[in-house]
Amino acid sequence: MAWRLLVLGGVCFLFLGAGGQGRDHRNPRMVTFHRTQQDDWERQVRSRPRRDTATTTTKASHGPTFTSCRLPLTPTEHKVLDDNTHETGFNGDDGSSLTLTWVGDGTGVILVLSTISAPIDSFLEGGSSRLYRSEDYGKSFHDISYRINNTFIRKEFGVSAGPGNSLHVILTADTPVVDNPGGIIFTSTDAGLTFKSVLLPFHLAKAITFHFLNPDYLVVVSIDSGLWLSLDFGAKWTKVHDGAHSFMWGAGITLFFSYSPVGTVEADRRGELLLKRTEDLGITFTTIAENIFNFGYIGGFLFTSVMEELRSPRVIYVSSDQGDNFNRAQLPSASTEQFYSVLDGDEDMIFIHVDNPGDTFFGTMYTSDDRGILYSKSLERHLFGGQRKSDFTNITSLRGAYLTNKLEEDGRIRTVISFDRGGEWRLLNKPENVDCGENVKNCNLHIHGEHSRYNRITPMLPLSEPTAIGLVIAHGGVGESLSSSQHPDVFVSADGGYNWRGTLKGPHHYSILDSGGLIVAVEAHHEGQVKAIKFSTDEGQCWKVYNFTEQPFFFAGLASEPGTKAMNISVWGYRPEDDGQPMWVAVTIDFQSLLTRECVDQDYEKWLAHSTRDGDPETDGCVLGYKETFRRLKKLSVCRNGRDYVVSRKQSPCLCTREDYLCDYGYFRHGNSSECVRQPNTADQTLEVCLNGEEEELLTSGYRKVPSDKCVGGFTPQPRVETAIRPCGAKPSQRPPASQSSSGVHFDTPRERMVLILVCAGAGIIVLVAIVSAVLTVRRVVYRSRTPAYRFSNLQIQDDDNYMTADLESGTSSNGTAFPHDSDDVRVVSQASMLFPHYDLKSPRNTPKSEGRLHNSEAGPSEEHMNATEDPSISVSVNREQEGGGFAADYRYHYTNHPSRGIVAVGFDT
Repeated sequence: MAWRLLVLGGVCFLFLGAGGQGRDHRNPRMVTFHRTQQDDWERQVRSRPRRDTATTTTKASHGPTFTSCRLPLTPTEHKVLDDNTHETGFNGDDGSSLTLTWVGDGTGVILVLSTISAPIDSFLEGGSSRLYRSEDYGKSFHDISYRINNTFIRKEFGVSAGPGNSLHVILTADTPVVDNPGGIIFTSTDAGLTFKSVLLPFHLAKAITFHFLNPDYLVVVSIDSGLWLSLDFGAKWTKVHDGAHSFMWGAGITLFFSYSPVGTVEADRRGELLLKRTEDLGITFTTIAENIFNFGYIGGFLFTSVMEELRSPRVIYVSSDQGDNFNRAQLPSASTEQFYSVLDGDEDMIFIHVDNPGDTFFGTMYTSDDRGILYSKSLERHLFGGQRKSDFTNITSLRGAYLTNKLEEDGRIRTVISFDRGGEWRLLNKPENVDCGENVKNCNLHIHGEHSRYNRITPMLPLSEPTAIGLVIAHGGVGESLSSSQHPDVFVSADGGYNWRGTLKGPHHYSILDSGGLIVAVEAHHEGQVKAIKFSTDEGQCWKVYNFTEQPFFFAGLASEPGTKAMNISVWGYRPEDDGQPMWVAVTIDFQSLLTRECVDQDYEKWLAHSTRDGDPETDGCVLGYKETFRRLKKLSVCRNGRDYVVSRKQSPCLCTREDYLCDYGYFRHGNSSECVRQPNTADQTLEVCLNGEEEELLTSGYRKVPSDKCVGGFTPQPRVETAIRPCGAKPSQRPPASQSSSGVHFDTPRERMVLILVCAGAGIIVLVAIVSAVLTVRRVVYRSRTPAYRFSNLQIQDDDNYMTADLESGTSSNGTAFPHDSDDVRVVSQASMLFPHYDLKSPRNTPKSEGRLHNSEAGPSEEHMNATEDPSISVSVNREQEGGGFAADYRYHYTNHPSRGIVAVGFDT
């Protein structure tokens, strides 16, 4: 399972992810295991002979019971596995953590870095890290620390492996900054057989990043904020820019990076970063965005977090063309206490979470159009924990399937699933072999996610793989909602989440091998030791247990080659040696020796994805506009797919239905209905978006096709979608008139046409005279004032308390009169202040060129005139001062309280 999470907070983007046990979300080829601290270790050793059987009120209870199918392991099978089980003890290794890195695809090479958790001064007197290498999928390891001169390697980003099938590896030494002009790296192009030492002209602040296609292209930021590039795998480095904060590779060789101008302080916190792009590896640069807090790149979309005005909420700007053009995402704005989270994305669509104000731990999930600009509400009350942990999961074994949790109004957490990329969400079905009992009104399966793993309720996240079609493994519980007081059990779905089955009691660590033909699991013991592994060849219906060691050890994690192609699994842990010190242990089991028969055609069956038992044959399996039929392994076939196995599928288009459409911006699906209805706060069907310098007015029917949907014919929304293009800021066009029948008024005779021409000519002359008079009047006023002209015609206000300044919130007016915090006077003054960014509306300023004052109409500052709810209009006078003293003109602007847009300017006089 792989998914990506991008959090756009006030000042940062935060990438989070999920994968296997301890697997690094940034690099699926890497997994890290940790040993407990020394005092915890001693406590566990002392208490090992005893088992705590006492029950207390705080102990977790078991959920509804189910029977886990267990098959006996025959003596022959046991002997075969014994002969192909390999145990390695890392004697004398005092490392507190191990980092495993797979190098290349199918090479069998694993590098293991052992490091200790201690300050650098504590190991300079002889301590060092250890580097081990295996070239047989972990069956044996060799200490190769001497190849790097026993240099201590950094724990945080000490090992980096190249992309794809690359054999490139980089080790980063932990070099003290003091008395060293630069750091040291070790590079290898042969999967760790040999290493070359490179002295850097800088010290690294972050991990070296490979280009996703060319492993020779490297980029990194130094501790002095320099951006460095290497085009020859680290042999030579070039500093291409100063003041860099963060960087990301884009399409091709495009590189994006944010930087702060010289002399700025805390530019990232103040929203003063600039975003640059280089398309020729650092030769030339283009500034593509200014005044940003940070940026992110995911699924071909480039995001920036921007505060458009001082103290205003942050908004998101999106580019789908590598930064050539940015457009504001049509999403609710976020205050400094809120955040945006890009949950997942590809070239067609983005899932984004918008946090609710306050510490609510939930928000609203939206889905985008194919430009990443227009967003539709997908799921309300989407759970997002206090540690910014989301349970959002992409089920990669089934197209269009996503899983997440929502926080209900009653405080319960319930799991929902979508099979059409967020178009519709539903509760999970009750597992077929589990009964909830008579007292449970709504019996459903609820899945534990990242929030539960972070709180150590479950050891693993839901797991799925693209090569294991339909297979999903997850921890969960059955009942009315998710419960932390109930022991999580393991459930398996063979059809992508439509139907589930309870398979293992209690929490487990699990892994998928042989493209789904084999599942392995180890029971999770918080303080106990392990010696057995469970495996299933029928998608978790039945399990066999194999005791892989006679000396149990404390479990650290499971490790297998990424991609599910392998049939080797390694169990990692540690046990005490004779001197009482812990020793790392790795046991690798090769299941290929047990499943010796290769699968043939008779072992496979055709499987229609998204098929329901009672579905209409015409529409059964239709999701996102087409059906998909796979060739996958039968449950009862005991054979191996092998490394050459390729997923086979056949696609056929479907007729369009409402399910092939998302609700457009300003619309949502009410309840369980598939019909899109307008949101109550939407004034009308017209949506104006400024795109690439032009304002696009969309008259929508409330539907838009799901990105990547391939349906044809069938349901088509009413053809009311029209587009009007004009420069941004131009006067909006009116709605298109209703279509008229043929019985309308016609001008057919010459007399009627002549009358029409004369009337139009007369009207044109009147309009021309009015325009000329207005132009002359304006020019006279402008020349008399001898000041620049300001455009007030486009000013509009938003009735939002977040826009108030600190002085206004204190309840003191410009003339020192105190107003209550709920006074309408405070609200009106604050709104008027937003209309005049060039003037100080709270107190006069003695400036040589201008002075601005806000006052009410001639009647004086009475509540009768200032209350916008009783009297919908107010006046603002602005006095413009001439050069040399005196006022050139007195402008009086009239404002009205528009029912949907708040206070807007409707005209002015002098």
